[in-house]
Amino acid sequence: MFLLLAIVLFVLWLMGWLLLKSTGVLIHLVLVLAVIALVMHLVSSRRE
Repeated sequence: MFLLLAIVLFVLWLMGWLLLKSTGVLIHLVLVLAVIALVMHLVSSRRE
C-alpha cells in the first residue's frame, strides 16, 4: 500500500515539476511525502 502511494506521489511530483514550475514548495512537499511513504513501505515489509 505504501509503495503504491509512493509511486502515485512521485508521478504527481514529476508531472507538477514538468508542467507547473511556479508551485515549487507544493511540488517538493509532494516529493517529501512520496519518500516518507516509500520508507514506511520498506520498514513495514521487513517486519512481515
